[in-house]
Amino acid sequence: MEIPFAESYRIKMVEPIHRSTREEREQWIKEAKYNLFKLSSKHVFIDLLTDSGTGAMSNRQWSAMMMGDESYAGAESYFELKEAIEKILGFPYFLPTHQGRAAENVLFSTIVKEGDYLPGNSHFDTTKGHIEYRKAHAVDCTISAAAQTELELPFKGEVDLEKLEKVLANNPKEKIPCVVLTVTNNTAGGQPVSMKNIRDVHNLCRKYDIPLLLDSARFAENAYFIKTREEGYADKSIKEIVREMFSYADMMTMSSKKDAIVNMGGFVAFKNEELWKRCQMFCIMNEGYITYGGMSGRDMAALAVGLDEGTQFDTLDTRIRQVQYLAAKLDEYGIPYQRPAGGHAIFLDAKKILPQLPREEFVAQTLGVELYLEAGIRGVEIGAILADRDPETKENRYPELELLRLAIPRRTYTNNHMDVIAAAVKNVYDRRESITKGYAITFEQPVMRHFTVELKKL
Repeated sequence: MEIPFAESYRIKMVEPIHRSTREEREQWIKEAKYNLFKLSSKHVFIDLLTDSGTGAMSNRQWSAMMMGDESYAGAESYFELKEAIEKILGFPYFLPTHQGRAAENVLFSTIVKEGDYLPGNSHFDTTKGHIEYRKAHAVDCTISAAAQTELELPFKGEVDLEKLEKVLANNPKEKIPCVVLTVTNNTAGGQPVSMKNIRDVHNLCRKYDIPLLLDSARFAENAYFIKTREEGYADKSIKEIVREMFSYADMMTMSSKKDAIVNMGGFVAFKNEELWKRCQMFCIMNEGYITYGGMSGRDMAALAVGLDEGTQFDTLDTRIRQVQYLAAKLDEYGIPYQRPAGGHAIFLDAKKILPQLPREEFVAQTLGVELYLEAGIRGVEIGAILADRDPETKENRYPELELLRLAIPRRTYTNNHMDVIAAAVKNVYDRRESITKGYAITFEQPVMRHFTVELKKL
């Protein structure tokens, strides 16, 4: 008989998690003002809030941490990370930061000014927040098909080249500091971008003399989809595909807490030495000296190993197969989600599950609270709360997609947990018609409100 698939790792340490009663969860979520971010982790049974910093590091990574050099300047761990970034990604210059949003802050503090335009494919919340905080404009140029959750496309996170060229052609290049290409496209449902699209965006940028920035938190998962879905790449290694992807970019930001499987860390990398030097001031001001930034030596050492391990096919295959396993269970139950399943998460289509709720009552957030009440499972809203208000009109923005993201941490949960998640989603789906009221905001921050927003049940 055919040998079935098995994970490419074995478990050496476990962490207990605890079930709770519905009555307890009702009290806890009320005390958290119906914001899933504000729950204590001990009150969560299966935590799918994010895959950022929540994965299980390898024995090689833990060993590297013990060898971390904590020197303030010129630490050996910095040079180990520098070598890994140049070898695997192809960037000769980089600045370490404590996570991805810090990398954005260092870069955008240097290159973005009021009134600028940064086109891209569904900027993630922190990226858009850093742009709009500087009174610049994040212009979404994602393909329209990304909004059709039932549509199966192999590369659903791509840039619409006509939309992009319209922005580039209609604005002076001095007003466009860069094009932001996010791989994979998280906001659109963890959807990948093809190598052809990356190359075409690069060519458009060259045509208009605009730098290309790759937002690279899940670049390895994107490379996996290129290998498994795009013609001409099946026989190439993940590392070969990665090198080609980044050959088209001028700079990159990285939240290393995803594909490099570390608990903390990030960086911004460059091919241009002058820009690297210009960014150093903001690194020193906001993060730390340029050879540690916001990271300890041990974290840089773990990250250097993680970049190597995270670009191995077996690691990615095991990880993405688990997401696909959950998707298959949801298919059995007829649950609508952004199809095909993304690389790091399932994105439930809240508008299709709760069509009776008006958008003003925050449909995806309502679904997230219901899933927590059902089984203690914590997801995150990718919808109107995350979309923030328009910085000029101050009106709520209502995106086409209202999604509840169930982000799967790497090497953390078993497929038994996936079965629990699927059953809990089914139970909520089966009683969906009884969910007739959503939530209203009682407190919010002016930028990136979803982290600290407070709500009341209507």
